This record gives sequence, C-alpha cells and structure tokens, in this order.
Amino acid sequence: MKKLLIIGYTFPEPSTTAAGKRMMQLIDFFLSENYDITFTSSAAISDKSVDFISLKISTKEIKLNDSSFDVFVKELNPDIVLFDRFLTEEKFGWRVAENCPKSLRILDTEDLHFLRKAREKAYKADASFENLNLYTDIAKRELASIFRSDLSLIISEYEMEELLEKTFKISGDILHYLPFMVDKPDEKELKALPPFEERNHFITVGNFQHAPNLEAVIYLKKKIWPLIRKKLPEAQIHVYGAYAPTEINVMNDEAEGFLIKGWAENITEVLKKAKVCLAPLQFGAGLKGKLFDAMTTGTPAVTTTIGAEGICGDLPFGGFVADEMEKFVDASVLLYTNKNEWQTAQQNGFDILDKRFNKVEFESKFRKKLDKIADDINLHRNNNFIGQILQHQSLNATKYLSKWIEEKNN
Repeated sequence: MKKLLIIGYTFPEPSTTAAGKRMMQLIDFFLSENYDITFTSSAAISDKSVDFISLKISTKEIKLNDSSFDVFVKELNPDIVLFDRFLTEEKFGWRVAENCPKSLRILDTEDLHFLRKAREKAYKADASFENLNLYTDIAKRELASIFRSDLSLIISEYEMEELLEKTFKISGDILHYLPFMVDKPDEKELKALPPFEERNHFITVGNFQHAPNLEAVIYLKKKIWPLIRKKLPEAQIHVYGAYAPTEINVMNDEAEGFLIKGWAENITEVLKKAKVCLAPLQFGAGLKGKLFDAMTTGTPAVTTTIGAEGICGDLPFGGFVADEMEKFVDASVLLYTNKNEWQTAQQNGFDILDKRFNKVEFESKFRKKLDKIADDINLHRNNNFIGQILQHQSLNATKYLSKWIEEKNN
C-alpha cells in the first residue's frame, strides 16, 4: 500500500475554516486511492479538530527544529509528502529531501499568502490594488517553496494563470490547478432545500482568526448594515464564525438586527435556512469557502470582486458582485425581496459548481498528474533545475539554522 505523509500547519478544523475543508477534500481523494495516511503537525489538536481515528488515519505531533522528525520520516519512508502551506515546507522540506529523497514532495498553497498580505497592506493604506507591491520578502519565501517542491497545488485560477505563470514565469509543469472539489446537489437534495418563501434573514460566515473575515464584518456593521436596515427595517443579519474576539462580540445588537451567533457545528444546515449571504471582503486571496457553502446550499450571495475572484469565470455569479457600498446594498435588498432574482442567482450558483468545480473531473486530472510525475521523478526534477538550486542553497541555510536552534534548545 502506498503511503502519504501530510505535514499540517494545524490539525484541520473543517467546521471552522475553508482551509480545513480543503485539507479534508485532499484526504478524501488519497483515501479513495487507497493510500495509508499519516497526519502530523507541530500544532496542538483542538476540540474542533477532525476525528482522524474514525477515518483510520494515523496522527503524530512533531517538534520544530528537532532531529526526532528525521528518524520518524526515514522510518515511515512515504511515497508522497504533502506540505500544508509554504510555512511547513520551509520548516520540514529540507528534512524530507535529505531523509526521503525519492518521496514526491507536494505543496498545497491554500492561497498565495504574499498576495493576501499585499492586498491587506494596500487596503489599510487606502491604496489601489492595481499597483500592488508583490515583490516582497514573503513572496520570495513562498515562491522559493513552490520551486523547491515537485508539485504545488494552486486553488485559484487567477493565482495560477495571472500571477505564477504570467507575472513570475513559473512553469506549469510544477504547478497544478486544483480548486475546491464539489459535488453538485442531486435532485433529491435540491428538492429538500427550503424555497425562497421559507428562508429568513441575511447571513455572513467566517473564521475570525482570518484577517479578511474580521475586517469584512467590521465593514458590514459600520457601513453596509445601517443602509440595509433603512430599506428593510425588520431584517436581521446573523453572523457566524469561530474564535470571535471581543471587538466582534460587542457588535451584537438585537435592536438593530445585527446578531453575533458564534460558531456553528453544522454551517450547512444554518445556511439552508438563510435567504442571502453577504461577504463584503475588502482583501484576501484564494477561493472563499463561505461562497461555496452558500452555492451548495442554494443561498444566493452578494460579495466583492475580491470575494468572487476565481469562482465564476465566464459564467454569471450566484448572486451579485459589487464593490461600491451603495451598489452592494441595493443588490442585497434586491435579492432579499425579489423571488425571480433570487431563484436565478441560486441556479447560477448550481451551474458554477457543476461546470467549474466538478469533483470527479478534478480528481481525474490530479490522478493523471501524479502518475506522470511518478513515472520519472528524476526527469521531472531535472526540468525544474531552479528548484534543485534552491533546494541545495536552502538545504544549507535552513538546515544549519535549524540545527543551531535544536542545539540551543538542548
């Protein structure tokens, strides 16, 4: 049986983060391919972490800057090592390359961190996104991690084509577009979804440890919601998300219909009952899990260009995309009050899932890519000679820094 080692940035929390759901989609794929999976992380397991025991997946907590990992990975000798975000590849990639040189090293980027950070910096400086400073130290680190890996999984079409291939000239041979892989609701599930008349309230969703979600709710509370309430005095918005800080919890205001609901164990059931999802994201990167959850549950959404990035391609969005505050408000009210517009938006969402994020199609392409690389991994690596150079240089710098830290800790 083939073996997969996953080195997680955290133990996945699919009920709280899109990153957690993404990781579980990858795990489901490898389980279907009959891999023996071991999940490791230097982070602690939380009460919201997925139950790996029920999935018959081995787990192990690993230490940073500790040669005990070398012994562990050499003994395991996995066929594939999957790094969850570039930060884990930086810490453990050289150890894997040194102890298991034949293992296929895959980086799951989740989103491009340097893009998200650049947009956040521009937003806080009230600067245009058109001239982002992408040539930062974090970009150098993340791109170096991509080059060092045998294959990097890119979740966003925009990030794959416009940034990595066109801007930074990275070969598509070491990149693989793998977005959220979704099953469109079948006829039985569609019939079970509550119709327009049975749905109530606006909803917004997001883990509050993620800066774009935090800023979006603040913007919603201060700017957008007062204008919506003027037009819909009886409307409510229900705010769901784990790890809400005090500045979010104090926003709860029943008189204004702005209700902080906290973490929902099953957000799918909550979304099914909502009428419209609002996601006024001001910065961010990757694909937005909340909008996929909304489309899956037949809940139309209003979001920004940042929120919709990489989702609909040439298809109409499952709701409205509006960056100007007044247009965002008008679109929200229209969806909430107009059944025909609501039903059209709902169907658009289903079409996007079916035509752009079909699980079977993307799993097939991923399987073929893995097989192609495995056929001659040495040739694949030779074609990415820059990666070999970076691996050689970083192997020295990162390796001896880590060993120095380990010795110091002793």
